Amino acid sequence: MSPSSILRRHRVAALLGAALIISPVVVSFAQNSAGLSTVAATTQTPVAGITAPNGSFAPVIAVTKPAVVTITSIMKAQPQAGDDGSPLGGNVPFDQFFQQFFGDQGMPMPRTPPQQQGPRSEALGSGFIVNSDGTIVTNNHVIDGASSIKVTLDDGTELPAKLVGHDAKNDLAVLKVKADKPLPTVKWGDSSKLMTGDQVLAIGNPFGIGTTVTAGIVSARGRDLHSGPFDDFIQIDAPINHGNSGGPLVDVNGNVIGINTAIYSPNGGSVGVGFAIPSDQAQKVVAKLMKGGDIEYGYLGVQIQPVTPDVASAIGLDHPGGALVSQVTEGSPAAKAGIETGDVITGFGGQEIKDPKDLSRAVADVSPGAKETVNIWRKGKAMQISADVGRNAEDQKTASNGNEGRSPSAEQGLRVPTLGLGLTDLTPDIRDQLNLSENQRGAVVERVNPDKAASAAGIQPGDVIVGVDQTPVKTAKQANQAIAEAGRSGKKSVLLLIDRGDAQIFVAVPFAAG
Repeated sequence: MSPSSILRRHRVAALLGAALIISPVVVSFAQNSAGLSTVAATTQTPVAGITAPNGSFAPVIAVTKPAVVTITSIMKAQPQAGDDGSPLGGNVPFDQFFQQFFGDQGMPMPRTPPQQQGPRSEALGSGFIVNSDGTIVTNNHVIDGASSIKVTLDDGTELPAKLVGHDAKNDLAVLKVKADKPLPTVKWGDSSKLMTGDQVLAIGNPFGIGTTVTAGIVSARGRDLHSGPFDDFIQIDAPINHGNSGGPLVDVNGNVIGINTAIYSPNGGSVGVGFAIPSDQAQKVVAKLMKGGDIEYGYLGVQIQPVTPDVASAIGLDHPGGALVSQVTEGSPAAKAGIETGDVITGFGGQEIKDPKDLSRAVADVSPGAKETVNIWRKGKAMQISADVGRNAEDQKTASNGNEGRSPSAEQGLRVPTLGLGLTDLTPDIRDQLNLSENQRGAVVERVNPDKAASAAGIQPGDVIVGVDQTPVKTAKQANQAIAEAGRSGKKSVLLLIDRGDAQIFVAVPFAAG
């Protein structure tokens, strides 16, 4: 089919999908179903280290482009945009998230949502072949909700595809097609070696016009878009648009170092802010998905938070790092292993833990039932314990912060002038107002001076201080004494363990700011 035919086929979809930011492109099933334009493959090999200023990317594209495919997800027609009260018709979960996170500007994922013309519709995305037997990698949101899937190879061949496995948390899926000959493939690269400023190429089928290559650089690493528990996106400025989702991000040697997944767009098109799943993360998940079925994630059962410089100072660590345990779920693997609130997890399974994300990924990568060594910093000492990793069920969610802004009507309590806190003991009336159990102990924050350190640290009226510098406190007097002792010891900050709603959090409050 000629490029002009492709444009005629997908022009409506491209226009209607312009405000979206998941990159598949959607067209009516009833429209012309002819194949995409054919691009001849070549046997040229890539030139290692080639860069645009010194030469052409053509040798790299010659060996990578034949392995990039267009994925057509056929599904039942969805309600029209706005029928469910959302601008996207409620069809693309990831895009709904981006709308929520970025507001009306949106954060598109390069798939265009199915349009509602006729009984069925098509959503177009991209993918790439990782095994000559027809194994294909793409985004989960490209095939989510599909009743059938079709793959169009770079030479125009159309093949039915089988869904081998998918994982919504990592937004990855593996497909399989049967061909009468070995298919061209691309190789995985090492995304851990990427540096800001490195050149990259994004390949995919934007707006359904045919396989397209764009060039750019790595703009940033480790972007957390809050779309899932394992966010660690590569940010790039290579233009990606609707239909690019699932396509490969390759380096100048032609190796896949990412999977194009999302874009930020205030106008529906590329503005040079795109995001890709790193290959090191994707490759592990894909290897599991190739075996079929769902992925079982490990589960430890702790709420964790970052170790800030103030927290590190309060607990005697010489530098910030690790994951601070703010709460341990009763009966969880962590509780059974002896992990305690206030512990800082600095290592897991032989891997250094630099921040909470490191721990989340490390635990998730472990098969349920495995026994792993956990490195812990507890009350000024380093130690190791062994934990049996559990299974992470879908209903095991991180507790919400809750109770924000609640203020008890309490009797006048004791003052902590250095921090700007007014504390009082728990009374039956306060328990009722804060929905606290009868066995709850601690010091209630009655007042917070907006000009003092506690306010700057985020302490709120209604918070219940249950620990000071990893020592439990049951009353306002004990809390005041413990805070005063921390000040006399010469520490720069004091570590408070706060009960707030259904969650416990550590808050480090610097004395100097008081």
